[in-house]
Amino acid sequence: MKTFTPTTASAPDSKQTILDRRYLRMARIWAENSYCQRRQVGALIVHNQMIISDGYNGTPSGFENVCEDDEGITKPYVLHAEANAITKVAASGNNCTGATIYITASPCLECAKLIIQSRIRRVVYGEQYRLTDGLELLKRAGVEVVYIPLDTTSSDTESSTH
Repeated sequence: MKTFTPTTASAPDSKQTILDRRYLRMARIWAENSYCQRRQVGALIVHNQMIISDGYNGTPSGFENVCEDDEGITKPYVLHAEANAITKVAASGNNCTGATIYITASPCLECAKLIIQSRIRRVVYGEQYRLTDGLELLKRAGVEVVYIPLDTTSSDTESSTH
């Protein structure tokens, strides 16, 4: 298993980096809408500095807002934040081509596939998930991947890229 090691961004105080931190903070706030007890994840899709979609992990529309079973295991039909955000764009008749997705946690392999297929060009995330196969697939597909630790987003400090 490969380990991703973040490298320091070349311009931590650039306008883009400052915007990245702000959108990531917004995704973190959006994650608070999740009813999931084990982990709350938020996602925003931004194109030309406009939020075109949002999502958080949770059950499909019409299902009871309970994400875990009695043993605390996530139910298999729970949608990830990225999947919710991407499907909302698709349902609206719009698309994600060239957009950036801001996610509070790095994407899993399944969400990475959705990101690639929806033609999102950048992924900015704030927490490293224990598995890195999603990040590896994104890099292989030529998607720019940026890591900004969530604990630094409140002070607009240093970020990293892969």
